[in-house]
Amino acid sequence: MDFEFKDKYNIDDLLKVTEILRSENGCVWDREQDHKSIRMNVLEEAYEVMEAIDTDEAAMLKEELGDLLFQAVFHCQIEKERGRFQFDDICDDVAKKMIYRHPHVFGTVSVENSDEVLKNWDQLKKKSKGQETLADTLDSVPKVLPALMRAQKVSKRLSNAGVSNADTGELFDSIRNKLNELESAVNMEKDTDIEENLGLLLYEICNLSRFIKKDSEKALTFSTNKVIMRFRAIEQKLANEGRGLEDLGESELHELWKKL
Repeated sequence: MDFEFKDKYNIDDLLKVTEILRSENGCVWDREQDHKSIRMNVLEEAYEVMEAIDTDEAAMLKEELGDLLFQAVFHCQIEKERGRFQFDDICDDVAKKMIYRHPHVFGTVSVENSDEVLKNWDQLKKKSKGQETLADTLDSVPKVLPALMRAQKVSKRLSNAGVSNADTGELFDSIRNKLNELESAVNMEKDTDIEENLGLLLYEICNLSRFIKKDSEKALTFSTNKVIMRFRAIEQKLANEGRGLEDLGESELHELWKKL
C-alpha cells in the first residue's frame, strides 16, 4: 500500500484514502458499494450536519461536515473508476456555477439587496438548466426531499413567479376552508377525499410558513422534539411515584397526553 501516514491530512490525502479503500487491497465492504447502495447515507449525513448546526457545537459540526464530504468523495471515486468524471471536475463545475450565478460579484451587474440577488440567482438557474416554463421550474424541485420542505420550495417558486395569496388573512381563510373540507371528508368516511384534503391542508400550512418567513420543517421538528421531552418528563414523574405507563387506565393516559 503506497500511503504516507501524517499528523495532518488534506483533501488530496482524503482522495487517496478513498481510492485505497476501493482498491483490490482495500476494504471488501467499500469495494461492494455503488451509488444506489449508499444513496441514503448522503441524506443521513446531511441531517447530522443540520443537527450539529442547530446545537452550535463546533467539534460536532467539523466531524459531520467531514462525514458529508466523504460521501461526496466516495461517489466521485466510483465515477472516476467508471471513467466519467472525478473530484477536480466537480470543483471546476461548482466554481464556474458560483461565478456565473454571482454576476454582481464577478461581473458588472448591480444589486440593491439580497432579494435582488435571489431573483437574479433564480433567473440564471432557470436559464442554465433550460427551464422554459414555470411548470419546469416546479418539477425541478427534487422529489426525494421531505414532503414539507418540497412543498415550501414549490410554494416559494410560485410566489417568485407572482402566483401567491394576497396576504396572511387570505391564507388563514384558505386553511380554515381546507380544515372544514377535511373534517367533512372524515365524517363521511371518504378515504380518498380524506387523503387529498389532508394533503391540501398541509400544503396550505407550508405556504403560510413561507409567507410568515418560518421554516415548516424546522418548526415541526422543534414541536416533535418538544412532545418527546414532555412525555419523557411525564414518564419520569410516574417513575418517581413507582408507576409506569402500563399502570395507567386509558382515560388517565389520555389526560396525560392532552397536557403535552
